[in-house]
Amino acid sequence: MLMKNTAKVRTNPIAMNAVRASAALLGAALVMGVLQHNAQAAERSGKEIVEAACANCHATGEKSAPKIGDKTAWSKLAEQSLSSLTAVALKGIRNMPPHGASMKLTDIEIKRAVTYMVNQSGGSWVEPTSKTAAPVERSGAQIVKMRCGQCHEKGLHGAPKIGDADAWIPRLKDGLDPVVRSAINGHGGMQARGGMANLTDNEMRNAITYMFNKGRVPEKTAK
Repeated sequence: MLMKNTAKVRTNPIAMNAVRASAALLGAALVMGVLQHNAQAAERSGKEIVEAACANCHATGEKSAPKIGDKTAWSKLAEQSLSSLTAVALKGIRNMPPHGASMKLTDIEIKRAVTYMVNQSGGSWVEPTSKTAAPVERSGAQIVKMRCGQCHEKGLHGAPKIGDADAWIPRLKDGLDPVVRSAINGHGGMQARGGMANLTDNEMRNAITYMFNKGRVPEKTAK
């Protein structure tokens, strides 16, 4: 019976066309999956790109490149839009070659690198995401430096200071989850998600954990 049914499929043009169409769709889905996976694997965070390419000059200010951490130099640049700074980096300027001499970098990676350097120099830009790659999750230290430290560093507006166990322990008496939910929703003088709407729930958790553990848990040495 199986042989007869198989023979019917082979000799039935409509059935054969349906089989071919299904195979083509499956093949296309597999190809798209591979392409998407490769795109996700290829795109790097701003920090990774800066460490791999931009830091050659921007870490020390070599060849008149604005040094990472120089708030005066970068604040002037930050007055321009991200698109404007990216266009300059893509074309090259003065001693800087196009794409920072790394022609394999995509436009979105250049944008991420620029954003990272601005943020390391006093800015609070949001690192752009793409349609093909999931956003890179930021660490607690990155988020605190970018935003939370503005109040929590000195305990402004009643915010518990970073690393102050006496201030944090009472807030954590019912566990970490209620504190994270409170930070997500906002309370008192604190805006929802600390005023950064693009922070994920897990990033909020990372930031709170970092502020509580700061000074008590050894930090990994940044490379």
